[in-house]
Amino acid sequence: MTGNNRFGNPIVEEGLHLPHARHFIAGQWTDSVRHSESLNPATGEVLGTFADGGAEEARKAITAARMAFDTTDWSRDRHLRARALCEMAALLEERREEFSTLLARENGKILGEAAFEIDLTIPKLRYYAALALSDHGGAAEVKPGLYSMTLREAAGVAAVIAPWNSPVVLAVRSFAPALAAGCTVTMKLPGQTGLVNGLISELAARTKSLPTGVLNIFTETGNEGASLLASSPEVDVISYTGSTTVGRKIMELASATLKSLSLELGGKSPMIVFDDADLDATVPVLTKAVTTFTGQFCMTGSRILAQRGIADELRRRMTASLEAVKVGPGDDPNSEMGAMIDERNAERVENFVADAASYANVLLQGVRRGAFIHPSLVEVEDVSAPIVQQEVFGPVATFEVFDAEAEAIGRANATEYGLAASIWTRDVDRPLRVAREIKAGTVWTNTWAVVHDQFEEGGFKQSGMGRLNGTRGLEEFQETKHLVHPAPARGD
Repeated sequence: MTGNNRFGNPIVEEGLHLPHARHFIAGQWTDSVRHSESLNPATGEVLGTFADGGAEEARKAITAARMAFDTTDWSRDRHLRARALCEMAALLEERREEFSTLLARENGKILGEAAFEIDLTIPKLRYYAALALSDHGGAAEVKPGLYSMTLREAAGVAAVIAPWNSPVVLAVRSFAPALAAGCTVTMKLPGQTGLVNGLISELAARTKSLPTGVLNIFTETGNEGASLLASSPEVDVISYTGSTTVGRKIMELASATLKSLSLELGGKSPMIVFDDADLDATVPVLTKAVTTFTGQFCMTGSRILAQRGIADELRRRMTASLEAVKVGPGDDPNSEMGAMIDERNAERVENFVADAASYANVLLQGVRRGAFIHPSLVEVEDVSAPIVQQEVFGPVATFEVFDAEAEAIGRANATEYGLAASIWTRDVDRPLRVAREIKAGTVWTNTWAVVHDQFEEGGFKQSGMGRLNGTRGLEEFQETKHLVHPAPARGD
C-alpha cells in the first residue's frame, strides 16, 4: 500500500511500517539527526520513532515564530485567530479516537482517562477562540481635552514547555491562550510522548487558517532546547508546566531578559476529611484522586487528612479500596489504573515507599511489575517526613490524623506546595471557612479535580506563579499599553 502515514511519511506496507514523528517548524515537517524510539510502557513494545531535537530545533522554531509575529497580521487579526482555533478544535474532534488510542498506548494511562483528556481539550480550544474575539480596556477624558486609554497587545513570541503526563491538554492549555492573545508560539514537547506530539503537530499542519510560523513544535528528550527557550532574548514570555525544581531553573535562565513567566509546578494536595463527611461518597473519589493517571498528576490527592472520629473507618476503607484497584494495560477495559510512564519511574516510586517504612507505618505497599505498580498508603504522624514534604508523582497517598479544624489547616499548609486541596464535610459553613485559610490555588468541596475553562487555576507558594485558564490565562500572554491623546478644543 502506498500513501502517507499520520506524520506525512511514506508508508512502505500497511501494518509493517512503524511511524516516525517529526518536528513541525516554519510550516514544514523537519527531521533531526538523532532519532529515539517510542515505547509502550505497559508492554515494552516499540510503537515507532521520533525526531529527537535540541538547541538547533529550538533556534529554528524561535526564528520562525519571530518572523511570523513581525511580518504577518496574526497579532492584530482577532477574527483570524478565532477561526484558526475553532478549526483546530474541529480537527481534534474528528480524530478523537485516534488521539485517545495512541495516548493510552504511549503514555500508559487507561483508555477512558486518555479519552477524558481529549474531551477536556476540545472545548478549551473553542473557549479561547471565543476569547480571541473579546477584549476589554479603559478610556476616559481625564481632564478637558486630554484622553487616556488602555489597550492590550500580544507580548510577542511565547515559548511553551509542556509535560508528558497529560501532553495534549496541558500543551493546549498554554498555547491556545497564547495564540488567542496574538502571540506566535514555539513549543517544546517531551520525548516520552514523541508520537502523540506528532499528532499535535498534525493539528497545526492541517489548520489552514494558521499562518506559517505561528505555531512551531519540536520534541526533545533532553533539555538543551528548553534551556534556550528560557534564555533567548527573542522569546518574550514562557509558559511552563512541570516540576518545581525545573521551574526554578527556568526562572533563573529567564531572569537575564526579565521575560514574563507563567509556571504551574508541583503539588501535594491535602484531602481533608472531617468527622461528618459522607464516607460512602468520599472513599471512591479519594481512590480516584490517588490513582488517576497512575498518580502522575500535579493535583493527585496525595495526602489524606482524617479527623480522629472517622480515622479508623476511613483508614480501613481506603486500604481496602486502593488494594482492590485493578492495574493493567490501558487498552484493557477491565483496567482501573494503567502503567507508569516507564519502569524507571515505577521503581523510583517503589523505593520511595520502601524507604518510608523506616519512619512511617506502611498500610499498603504497592507491588511493582515492570512499569506497573499498585497503589500504596502510608500512615505518618510527622509532617516533616519526606513522604509528606516531597512530590512522589505516583499512586501513593499518606494518611494523617488530626483532631481540630485548626490542626487540619496547619497540616494542610505544612508543605512548600499550594496547588490544590479538597474538603469533605456535611457542614455548610465549614468549607468556606477552612478554604479561606488554606494556601492553595484551588479548593474543592466534596469533590476533586473539577476544572472549568472559564475559571483560573494555578499555585500558591512553590506550586508556581501566574494563572492558566480563564481571562487571566489570556492576559499572561499580553502587555498593557497606555495611550495618551491630547485633543485641545478647536477655537471658533
